[in-house]
Order: sequence, then structure tokens, then C-alpha cells
Amino acid sequence: MKISRLGLLAAALLFLSVPRSGQADVNVGLSIQDGEVRSFYLAVGDYYHVPERTLVVVRERNIPDDEVPVVFFLASQARVSPDVIINLRLGGRSWMDITLQYGLTAQIFYVPFTADPGPPYGKAYGYYKKRPRSKWGEIRLGNADIVNLVNLKFISGHYGYSPDQVVKMRGQGKNFVSINSEAKKGKGGSQGKAQKSGSKGKSKGKGN
Repeated sequence: MKISRLGLLAAALLFLSVPRSGQADVNVGLSIQDGEVRSFYLAVGDYYHVPERTLVVVRERNIPDDEVPVVFFLASQARVSPDVIINLRLGGRSWMDITLQYGLTAQIFYVPFTADPGPPYGKAYGYYKKRPRSKWGEIRLGNADIVNLVNLKFISGHYGYSPDQVVKMRGQGKNFVSINSEAKKGKGGSQGKAQKSGSKGKSKGKGN
């Protein structure tokens, strides 16, 4: 009987000494030291309405930072959990393959521009421009094109920037973590416009 009680006590102490998964996730989330990266993740979570813990899980699965918005965009469009999209991506599927698997087309990535945006958006823009809307289902975008377009939707929608403003920053060679930081500070565009349009942009978090 004494041995049995000691065994139960040892098991209880071991259970208490192991951090709960939820607690571990929160701690990892708070340990993101890079201010720009953390700001980017929190902005993505705000725009797509996902908790920080979910963002941490995605990052722990080694999805590149600039592809994180694509995960949540496609998850919302396909009406599946982000984990499903991640598994497909890590399994070797391209972003376009995943899109087509759920009966979606390149039309969901379209962003209207006032003029030819040039690199790195010019190639994708050309696909849409050369075809009538009824033929957009035939378009096959590369991974880089999809990452660029989804982040463009996210940045412009979240901060109220025009697509052309974001394209200009991207054309200068800045990555989306830096662009997010700049947009948040109101640089490269009208800060008043961003603040005024921010709430309107968030309502489009599903990326429509």
C-alpha cells in the first residue's frame, strides 16, 4: 500500500512539473524578441481574427513569415483549419495546387491596380489583364506571385493603404515584415487615411 501511494505521489509531482501545452504556447509567443516580426504576426492575427497561440503554432512549423498570411487566407477561403493548409504545404503542394484542391481559382488572389504595377507584381497582373474574367479559372500562379498578392491584400486591407502604395514599397525590395512595420508607423502614405480606413479594412479579413 505504501509503495502504491508513493507511486501516485511521484506521478502527481511529475504531472505538475510538466508545463501544459497551452502555457508553453503562450510563453513561446511572448519570447518572439524581434519587434518587427512580432508586430507582423500580431497584425496578421488581428486581420484574420486568430489568437496569438495559433500564430505561434504556425511559426513553430517552419512556415516562412511572409507565407503565414497565405495560410490564413486560404484557410478562410476553403473553410478549413489552418493546420490542414499547413499539412498540405509542408507535404510538398504548391499554393496553387492547394487553391485548386478546394475548388477555388486564381480569381481569389486578384487585386485591382490603377496602372501596371511592374515587378514583382507585373507577371501576375499580366495573367489577369490578358484574359477576360470568365477565363481567370485557367490562370496558374506561382508560389511567389501568390505570396505577393495575399500579403498585398493583407497590408492594404489592414492599414487602409491603396494597393499601389504597398506595391511601391515592395518594389523597393522590402520584405513584408518591414512593409508591415512601415505601414503601421504611417510611413510611405497617408497616416490619416490608414487610421480612418483601418476599421473598414479589418472587416475584409477573409480576404474577399
